[in-house]
Amino acid sequence: MKTSRCPPAAASGATLTTTTAPRALATAGRPQPGASQGAVLLLGSSLTIMGAVMIAPILPKLAAEFVPANPAAAGLVPLVATGPALAIALCAPLAGWLADRVGRKMLLLLATLVYGIVGAAPALLNDLGAILACRLVLGAAEACVMTCCTTLIGDYWQGDMRVRYVNRQVVTIGIVGTALFVIGGAAGEHSWRYPFYLYLLPVLLVPAIAALLWEPLRAPQTAQAADDTAAPAGGKLAPTLAVGYLLVCIGMIGSFVVPVQMPQLMIDIGERSSTMIGIASGVGLLATLGGSIAWPLLRDGIGRRFVNVVLLALLATGLSLFAHAHTVTAVLVAVTIHGFGGGLLVPNAILPLMRKLPLSMRGRGLGGFTSALYLGQFASPLVVLAGMGAFGRLRPAIVAIAIGAALVAALWIPAALRLRDDA
Repeated sequence: MKTSRCPPAAASGATLTTTTAPRALATAGRPQPGASQGAVLLLGSSLTIMGAVMIAPILPKLAAEFVPANPAAAGLVPLVATGPALAIALCAPLAGWLADRVGRKMLLLLATLVYGIVGAAPALLNDLGAILACRLVLGAAEACVMTCCTTLIGDYWQGDMRVRYVNRQVVTIGIVGTALFVIGGAAGEHSWRYPFYLYLLPVLLVPAIAALLWEPLRAPQTAQAADDTAAPAGGKLAPTLAVGYLLVCIGMIGSFVVPVQMPQLMIDIGERSSTMIGIASGVGLLATLGGSIAWPLLRDGIGRRFVNVVLLALLATGLSLFAHAHTVTAVLVAVTIHGFGGGLLVPNAILPLMRKLPLSMRGRGLGGFTSALYLGQFASPLVVLAGMGAFGRLRPAIVAIAIGAALVAALWIPAALRLRDDA
């Protein structure tokens, strides 16, 4: 084919699409995303898992540093790890509103820069209260980063490519979380301050965000993306949002029972080796990755609504086996089943929201989803504590949560049978 026969715009568009530059224009006039944009958004999404996993291994050293001089500070130490999740849950709706008002790209740029600065700041601080304040600001920045990255995935891709990137996002977060847990532990062997310096690494993403991403709210002909024209309006959108938020919140409450309660249950069965506890946690994380990888196959095979039934049933089964486990082998079986179900949760819950939310509302809708997700994480240990207050022991409390997940799975079956899959 001779280049001279191509219209100038088309020729320019073909060349730029090959290089995945953000100004590439297809024949319809829309910028065309590629692997470069995907890599930036996937890495940006991983910043949320980075917020907690790198700090968890150094909490004992943090306590040893600050608690002897101020015993009242003992209650603040766990909040250094969990505080960002609460901040995300509270700030994500505002982040979604800002993403729709000021634009995804600008908010993502600023939030990533703030993330790096306040994330590393505790390495230079000598006051636990100031460190906790930085961690809460970090959570607010994480809410903006996660909301913008997820929204941009929904903006840039449609159809099968959107499904792929939703799944890649979950898998990437899991892989990065596993790696950072090890890296944070290794860095913290010498000083509790060293892992905080690693938060400067995301600042390297800022130039890539500026160069490779574009603002979909201002890009030509993006307001009516191919599969966004069917977005329901008004009251028809509310049930979709409510179901998605409820599903991910309930699912995350059940998903976080195992990793949070794992150390105590392993000690209860006589296994005090930190290495073995780490191995059991690693098996659960690998199972979660397996569920995320298998999700597209299950979705295509039985439909999205039945995947909801399956994942809730797996969570319930895993929690029940976990509560009744009295050997390490039994624990490993339980966390494998439970983790696989947890890996199906986020991609299956978020996809219908991405498809039905129109461009102008996608930031707010997915900000609410991010809030529900992290609210479930934060609430999980509180629900367990409430169960322990009611039943007196940890194991019956976990069984009660398992029964709740099984009931929700059973309630989902009629909807799965009656309603057509639409995402």
